[in-house]
Amino acid sequence: MQTNPPSRQHHYQLLKRGLAVAFFLLVAWLIYRYGRTLDWQQIWRSVQQIDRSTLLLAAACSIGSYAVYACVDLFARHALRLQVSKAKAMAIAFVCYAFNLNFGSWVGSIGFRYRLYSRIGLDAEQVTRVVGMSLVTNWSGYFLLAGVAFAFNFVKPPAGWEIGRLGLTIAGVALLATLVLYIGASALAKRRSWTIRGRELSLPSAGFATLQVLVSSLNWLLIAGILYVLLRQHVDFPLVLGVFLLAAIAGAATHVPAGLGVTEAVFFAVLGSRVPHAELFAALLTYRALYYLMPLCAAIPVYFLLEAQGRSHKLDAENDAAEHPEETAAAIPQQQRSAQT
Repeated sequence: MQTNPPSRQHHYQLLKRGLAVAFFLLVAWLIYRYGRTLDWQQIWRSVQQIDRSTLLLAAACSIGSYAVYACVDLFARHALRLQVSKAKAMAIAFVCYAFNLNFGSWVGSIGFRYRLYSRIGLDAEQVTRVVGMSLVTNWSGYFLLAGVAFAFNFVKPPAGWEIGRLGLTIAGVALLATLVLYIGASALAKRRSWTIRGRELSLPSAGFATLQVLVSSLNWLLIAGILYVLLRQHVDFPLVLGVFLLAAIAGAATHVPAGLGVTEAVFFAVLGSRVPHAELFAALLTYRALYYLMPLCAAIPVYFLLEAQGRSHKLDAENDAAEHPEETAAAIPQQQRSAQT
């Protein structure tokens, strides 16, 4: 019996998993290396020494970041002409972001969006386009900031990292080139949409794409601002921004929920010689409390409220369908046409 040779995609998936495992092992080794040298009692004292004004400013940056990210789904609402109120779209984005940060994108960014939007009447195709546009919006700002930070050497990769300084510079240039291509295509392309594997991909206007980049960039800057404030000016903001952006892509590459351990390992590897270890770890712990745990506590009741509203919406729709079956039957072709446009 003849068997088919493994496909190129299969080899690519194996290589991708191998690189992810290798990177995860590197992170684990870095955590062990730096963790065993820490004085945990001193770390706790450093946390207690963070003054109230610093905490309030860091909390304000955290609130500002979530407020900006809550606007991300408004782009999809506008572009796709969704029959969803602005407040509900922002609430859904907030819940998804909080769960995404703590449990990973498959749970938060993707899973919760499908769950919550479907509860208020959006079909799978519409939700898929919302997820896609939200991802593009979020990462467009990263491409700009990381492209600048890496291309202009805001941060140097730790010794022993295979990417090296030149590799990081090339990566930065590639990110900027991709972003320029996206905005340039939005401005100049004559063809505005394509269908790939049954999915329609559309280009926004240049102004819309630029606004996506600006909103996303503000969000990433506010997150880095939390860490800068908590580090109490031990290092300059461009360096904090560069290290944070490097840690963000490292966390995304390893698929570790909340980037747990990855963020700490990168910060220790790059800033360990500049910032006292106890103060650095105290800042990172406080950052996780302010940006991960506290928003999650707020997102849980909001999620249950959205679930209750979605259940009520579904019951109302079912009652309308039962009372007016002829109108419901007539509306189905129209909904199908709307989903295709």
